[in-house]
This record gives sequence, C-alpha cells and structure tokens, in this order.
Amino acid sequence: MATELTKQSRILILGGGTWGCSTALHLARRGYTNVTVLDAHPIPSPISAGNDVNKIVEQACFTDGDDEAAVAQALLHAANQGWENDPIFKPYLHATGYIVAGSTPESIQRVVDREVRHQIASFKKLTTAEDFRKTMPEGVLTGDFPGWEGYYKNTGAGWVHARKALVSAYNEAKRLGVTFITGTPEGKVASLLQKDGDVRGAVTADGKEHLADRTILSMGANAPQLLDFENQLRPTAWTLAHIAMTEEETKLYKDLPVLFNIEKGFFMEPDEDKHELKLCDEHPGYCNWVQQPGSALPQSVPVAKHEVPVSSERRMREFLREIMPHLADRPFTFARMCWCADTRNRAFLITYHPRHPSLVVASGDSGHGYMHIPSIGGFIADTLENKLEAKFAKSWRWRPETAREFWGHDKLDRFGAGNKMLDLKETETEGWTCISQSSV
Repeated sequence: MATELTKQSRILILGGGTWGCSTALHLARRGYTNVTVLDAHPIPSPISAGNDVNKIVEQACFTDGDDEAAVAQALLHAANQGWENDPIFKPYLHATGYIVAGSTPESIQRVVDREVRHQIASFKKLTTAEDFRKTMPEGVLTGDFPGWEGYYKNTGAGWVHARKALVSAYNEAKRLGVTFITGTPEGKVASLLQKDGDVRGAVTADGKEHLADRTILSMGANAPQLLDFENQLRPTAWTLAHIAMTEEETKLYKDLPVLFNIEKGFFMEPDEDKHELKLCDEHPGYCNWVQQPGSALPQSVPVAKHEVPVSSERRMREFLREIMPHLADRPFTFARMCWCADTRNRAFLITYHPRHPSLVVASGDSGHGYMHIPSIGGFIADTLENKLEAKFAKSWRWRPETAREFWGHDKLDRFGAGNKMLDLKETETEGWTCISQSSV
C-alpha cells in the first residue's frame, strides 16, 4: 500500500525532459517541498525531444467528435492558456499563423477534415504556387508547389522556441526548490527500486538508492527500458536537419507562418541565435526493432544519433525543391533523430501503475507532447493527487488490452515516405548523412 501523500512526501521524477520539467514546476507551485529529478544528462538533455529550436503549436477547434476529441480539445485549450498567460512560457510563443497542406487527394482531404472543416471561415484556400508565395515575403517561397493544395490562417497557432521554454521551466522549478541530479553516473537511472511489490524509488548508475514515497516515470521513449509497458508503447523517431542562413536571410524569414505539408515536411523561421533554418521531412516514423530475450514481440529501442538516414536527407531536399529550391542544395549543419513514444491510439499514458501503487507513469506523448509543456505537469500532478478529471483518466488509463497483438507497422494516420512505417535497419545500405560545419 502506498503511503499517504503530503506536501512533504518524497517525490522522485525520472527524466528531466519536457514532461519531467513541467511536472517538477507544477509540483513546486503546489507547495511540494521534497521533489527530486534524475536525468542522465545536464538539462537540456541532448537526447530530449524538447531540446529543439522550435516546435509547432496548434490552436485547432473541434466542435464535434467522440470522447477522445473532447480530451484533445481540452488539452489544446490548457496548453494555449499556458503559452499565452504563464510568464515562464509566454516569451517563447510566436503566434505567426500557419499553412497546412497536402499533395494527394487523400492527404488534402485529411487536412480539410482535421484542420479546416470546423473553422473554414478563418482560412484562405491556396491552390496555386502564387497563392502559397503570397503568404510570405517575396523571395522566400520560390518553388512551384507541384500538386499542392492548402489553407492559410494568419492568426492563431504558430511555433514556440522549444529549448528556451524547457530551460525556463527547469530554472523556475529549481528556483522553487526542486532538486535536479543530472549527468552520468549520478543522474542516470539504472533500474526502478522495487520492494514488497511496489516501486519505492530508483537506483542510479553509481549504485545509489534514491528512496521515494511516489515515483513518476517520465523518460519518454526510454521508459520501456525500465518497466514492462505490456506492448503499449512504441518508441518512434522523426528526423530533422538545419541549414545555415545569412544574417540578411534570417531577417527576411523572421515572423513567417509555419508551413506544414502533412506528407512532405515542414519548416519555421530560422533560429535567431545561430541563424539556422530547421526543416523536417514528414513520415509515419522510424523504429529500431530488436528481439528482446524473453519477449514474444519485437521492441523498438531508441538509438541516440545526431545524424539522419540518407533517405531522410533526400526527402528533405525534395521538399525544399518544391517550396524553396534556392536552398535545396545547401549543406546541413546539424541533424538528429528525435525519439518519442507512441501509443496505439496516440492518447497519452498518464496513470498510477495497476500493480505498483506508488508509481505514476507519464508517457505516450505520441509525437505531440511538447506543445503541452506549460500544462501537462498539472495533469500529471492531478494524477499523483488522485484528482484527475474522469475524461482524462479514462483516455490515459493503463490499457494493455489495446495492444495484445503486434502493432509496430501501424502508421497511426500519418502520411509521407510512402505512407508506411520506416525501419532503421533498412537504411544501412545507403548509410547516414555527413554533417557539414561550414557556414554560408
């Protein structure tokens, strides 16, 4: 049986990424005085999905749908309230508007159904290359946009500076008294500390036991290395790269709307600090399949790599040739695999473990977890305090019955790269990118 939870209870958070730092911040704000975070890397961790120059933020509006749609709408509302009003996060929001597009009848219809249908009056339809070019300053979009059809909204949504917001949450949590133990071996979690059928903390790589009254497992794609999730999580990676821009180009590209083709890729304005433009190729995701001893089903195991497969680079350059051909051959200055943890229905997994009464799992971001950093820690704190609203508790429950069979090849309603899941092992014949450190 778990001990009674008080504001003085020892709370141990495993993972100092997006959700870990958000949870630490919210717990400190609620008056918890004994919160410790463990992470194998100094924050921001180089392997954290949140350690990025920018992320898309949505402000979609769903006016009908099922219970999951209601949860999604409530989540978006809470996140946007945080981005717009919380002083820890507000400075990093860029509400520049956005363009969402497709290139095939299937993807274009998906854009209409998911992004546009309920707020069609606020969008301008884009059907020609000139339509797309007019959404940005002259000289930015120079491509022919072959087969593209999209919608432009100049208010709402946009992007956030991910790394700066993550560091802001970390600094505020630390100021409020949260203890962060980072680096290897002292912050690297080697195993959960199990006693009498419960989880009572964690053991770090230096052999130290960190005792806790409650343990929160928020290690993203690495969480399955510590706990059997009964096939509910699939570590999945996406790919990104940066290209260098001149100071003049950085000024020209400032305050641009996000451009996102759901089967080609997306880009946002250049990073103002390094003058680098980030771009991503869109696809259902990469997995790294490994047959683990004693497991009937193969498991996807994250591989931290600051490179991307050559096939990914090729897709990014094809994307650029369609929208900004003047940048298509510019060398990459940075690239990485960005790992997240999918669930089969892409709903979060935030709940007490059914067999470990002192363990809260907080995982399953499913590729859309970062934008919730202002608010997700509050939902995790509600879970800890057993006061999470029923609609969230139902959606985010422990649900192994949904994952009895192998679902690793399910693309989860994502497009791009042939509309199928990608296997890292299949990239071995072409290899990986060679990143240039040269500038323009």
